[in-house]
Amino acid sequence: MDFSQTLINKSDAIVEQWVEAVYQDEQIEATKELTFKAVRDSLPRVLKALATVLSESEKSDLQTVVDASLEHGLLRAEQGFEPAEIAREYRLLRFIIFSFLEEDLLKASSLELLRAVRLIDTVIDEAIARCFNSYTHGRLQELEQLQSQLRLTNQELTRLVRASKDSLSQLAHELKTPLTSIIGYADLFLRQQRQNPELKDSHSNLESIERVMKSGRLILRLINDTLEISRYDAGRMILQPTVIDVRELINSVIEIIEPLARNKELSLIVDCERAPNQVTTDPLRVQQILTNLLSNAIRYTESGTVSLQCYQESEQTWAVSITDTGLGIALEAQSQIFQPYFRAVSEQQASDSQGTGLGLAIVSRLVQLLHGEIKVDSQLGKGSTFTVILPL
Repeated sequence: MDFSQTLINKSDAIVEQWVEAVYQDEQIEATKELTFKAVRDSLPRVLKALATVLSESEKSDLQTVVDASLEHGLLRAEQGFEPAEIAREYRLLRFIIFSFLEEDLLKASSLELLRAVRLIDTVIDEAIARCFNSYTHGRLQELEQLQSQLRLTNQELTRLVRASKDSLSQLAHELKTPLTSIIGYADLFLRQQRQNPELKDSHSNLESIERVMKSGRLILRLINDTLEISRYDAGRMILQPTVIDVRELINSVIEIIEPLARNKELSLIVDCERAPNQVTTDPLRVQQILTNLLSNAIRYTESGTVSLQCYQESEQTWAVSITDTGLGIALEAQSQIFQPYFRAVSEQQASDSQGTGLGLAIVSRLVQLLHGEIKVDSQLGKGSTFTVILPL
């Protein structure tokens, strides 16, 4: 029986059902923000090549499987997939191919059936191996770029630490945990590769790379936030005021923040009914303020809602209030939350949140730069409201 022709005839249906299955799999979270085309990737090419392998008359086109799988791995690395998510993709693909060919396979002789099953398994296993190979390479490239960025910022960090001796011990404490993680996992990865080179694409090594990169990103964020505060304190932060559409600016911030709320299943409510149509301000700095406040609200809210309300407060001012149903802030901590590195949450909660302790300090300085004021109203265990008031 010619299973290759059956596979070609049903390839479009296989692709559609596979993409739908990947979207619906709750353990493949990386696809939530991807388009159909981005998820589908090179699968049609893989199926076409698989058909040549199954064919008795055509020359097997394994090279296409290899090339497409290598591209797939690099793309999934760029899209931020976890190794386990890629493995589930291929598991679903194997299941769907067999389900579409099942009727024909049952009509075949035992030898034809065994040949087809073995060939399909061999091609998919080869695709998995090649995909993980290029995925690892992509992750390592990203790691190298991260290391390069860290080296480039090292000089400015050194200057910053010398200029801000009071912050040295706090900054060192914040950098210690992710830096220790980077050193430990990088050392583990290198030792495993030296002792057993064939394990380079193993699941544990891929997870080690992920941990290194996650810690590296946190350090980079700490450095960038610290430099932002440094630029303000040194008077080097310059405003670029322009006339802006308030609703349009808020919508652009919401588009960035919405996936974070959706990932935690939080309701994100926006009310701009009473917002002024236009104001004169620095749009980049206002966007930075709103992004930081909304990110914080989502980070420390496990269930419920995060809401943003924009309104004209007086003839001279307008305001944005961001309210959450999260952890809340103790009264005695509310006077300190705008200080660098201060956290009103427990050490465990701070560690879990991946926050830097600098977000509110940056917000406070930006609000002052815009000649505005920021207020906080919070109750422990009930949530918080941050209100930013700015001149029209």
